[in-house]
Amino acid sequence: MGFHPINLVFRFILEVCAFISAGLWSFNQTDGLLKFLFGFGFPIFLAIIWGVFTVPNDKSRSGNAPIPTNGIIRLAIELGIFAMATWSLYSLGYNNLYLIFGIAVVIHYVLSYDRISWLISK
Repeated sequence: MGFHPINLVFRFILEVCAFISAGLWSFNQTDGLLKFLFGFGFPIFLAIIWGVFTVPNDKSRSGNAPIPTNGIIRLAIELGIFAMATWSLYSLGYNNLYLIFGIAVVIHYVLSYDRISWLISK
């Protein structure tokens, strides 16, 4: 189920939401020009980490691994970014939204049990 196209679209939507929430949070941390630098720079930094550190032959991605990564490390990167995004929404005071996002991430990973076991075995 973790490699099912519908679940992959669901994960992509969660990724985009995570980057947006990171941008909103970092945008609100400073003033002036730094506000824009952090507001756009931090989500771009996270997107680079997400896209570069991958497990070779991951069927949920292109299969290419710019920087080949162990499956457990990849899982930690994903969970870390999703946890940071959930915390960002909480920190910004979006009480209902952080709960919805956090529950959506948990549902995604429950449905992705086969991908998780594949990642752990790599």
